[in-house]
Amino acid sequence: MQTIKDQEFGGERPLYTLHDAELENVTIHPGESGIKESGNIVATRCTFNGKYVFWECNGFRVTDSLFQAGARSSLWYSRNGEILRCRVEAPKMFRRMSGIIIKDSIFTDAQETMWDCANVQLENSEMHAADYLAMHLDGGRFSNFHLEGNYAFQYAKRVEIRNSLLNSKDSLWESEDVTVYDSEINGEYLGWYSKNLHLVRCHITGEQPLCYCEGLVMEDCTMGDDANLAFEYSTIHASLRGRVHSIKNPTAGQIDVDEVGEIIWDANQKAPADCKINVRHAV
Repeated sequence: MQTIKDQEFGGERPLYTLHDAELENVTIHPGESGIKESGNIVATRCTFNGKYVFWECNGFRVTDSLFQAGARSSLWYSRNGEILRCRVEAPKMFRRMSGIIIKDSIFTDAQETMWDCANVQLENSEMHAADYLAMHLDGGRFSNFHLEGNYAFQYAKRVEIRNSLLNSKDSLWESEDVTVYDSEINGEYLGWYSKNLHLVRCHITGEQPLCYCEGLVMEDCTMGDDANLAFEYSTIHASLRGRVHSIKNPTAGQIDVDEVGEIIWDANQKAPADCKINVRHAV
């Protein structure tokens, strides 16, 4: 592999079609497509401030590096990319990519990041200002993940999340086959229209959670007092600990819960309207 060290590049396509190269302490200044149409790239302690850096790249690893705000949309249409111990200050990273690994990194402006991607592995990382994160994601494993941003994981499929904190309004809408373990999810209207959403030992806050769900499963979960009017028009099997503020018109299944402030059955129930609610300690 060739080595490029302690150099600076800018403008249009300065390292276009670069293959089999190690970059060390390299700076990509404003411009476009710095390392486009490349492959087998290892970048260490580099700074990126131009757009579209790693487009159409098959195989790259970026370590201990900085993507500045000018590097927006730098990671698109590529395969098998790793981001390790990086700081990313640019939005719209990762589009139509597969085989992504992100570890020990922080994204300060993750708006519209990770769209239409597949096979993502993320560990020990944070994403802030992350509105519309991971839309249409197909296949992912997230652990020790801190998310700040609304509308996350909409239309996502086959995702597993563990030991994470998700502060995200309208997250997991129309998602399918998503499982969340040992995590805290805060935000209104969680998981509406989802299919086969499975929550295990999670804490849920925010208004009107988990409505219009199909095949919702909850194991040993707790819910904040603001999580009101839960489960409307959902098919559900749930074991809940502690108190639930209110449950409204679940469609089918069974809910076992310690306490409920209010159970609402009204004229707007939907068939089969046969969900069983077992309150362990009546209030």
